[in-house]
Amino acid sequence: MNSGIIAAFTNKAIKLALKLSERFNFRVFVPERFIELDSRLNLIDGSLSEWAGKYFSESRALIFISAVGIAVRAISQHITSKLRDPAVIVIDESGRFIIPILSGHVGGANNLTREIAAFLNSIPVITTATDINNIIAVDEWAVNNNCSIENPDSIKKISGALLEGHSIGVMISDLSQITPFPVTLFLRPRNLILGAGCNKGVDPSEFESAVKIFLDDSGVSILSLKALASIDLKANEPAFIKFSENHNIPFLTYKAHDLQKLSGSFTSSKKVLQVT
Repeated sequence: MNSGIIAAFTNKAIKLALKLSERFNFRVFVPERFIELDSRLNLIDGSLSEWAGKYFSESRALIFISAVGIAVRAISQHITSKLRDPAVIVIDESGRFIIPILSGHVGGANNLTREIAAFLNSIPVITTATDINNIIAVDEWAVNNNCSIENPDSIKKISGALLEGHSIGVMISDLSQITPFPVTLFLRPRNLILGAGCNKGVDPSEFESAVKIFLDDSGVSILSLKALASIDLKANEPAFIKFSENHNIPFLTYKAHDLQKLSGSFTSSKKVLQVT
């Protein structure tokens, strides 16, 4: 996933975009009529909405140096979930105002807005209620502390209670537990690594099902996985690659001689030794 992309539509906006690109390692995209201005520029191919759709799931942030309406129309068809959508930010071509318009907390748009504003000496226009009232945003806290949110529907209730000065219930655990509060936000720390092996060419859905059964029997949440690991012979195993993509976690592999160096109590297998 790339760090971010910028769409710019005027000469002035392009100069600002290239300045941001140098600082934040963003890629800059422009309409065809501007493509020859600088070798660092990339082409907005097709309509702006098609371009936004292409990069919506591949980028951590989409930045439009334009009017807000242009950005809204470009992304409107591609919005899915506050847990999955990238940060979307609008900057006026003079660089005076920086406005996060999507995924302020989970997607990190608010934090990135502050960074850009500090770099450009601009005004961040942040409108989320928790931020303007100096109250912790629980979803942003979860992201900053590497936690998955199990029940995002409760975020609105939790944030509303905080804004009204009420107590809230938050549980941070990788264990499956009974809800301890009337309204509980479940945060799952990403602290578990799943080690796995499989027969060659196992069906991805079969592997997914086996993992869920194993984790349920172990009493832990699948949202607490931070990586999938196996021997390097399985580096190209489709089921492992698919699982890694589905759950947005890295797939790590290790060489046999590195695994053999580890101390501990392990189940031995003559067949495995012969293969590896």
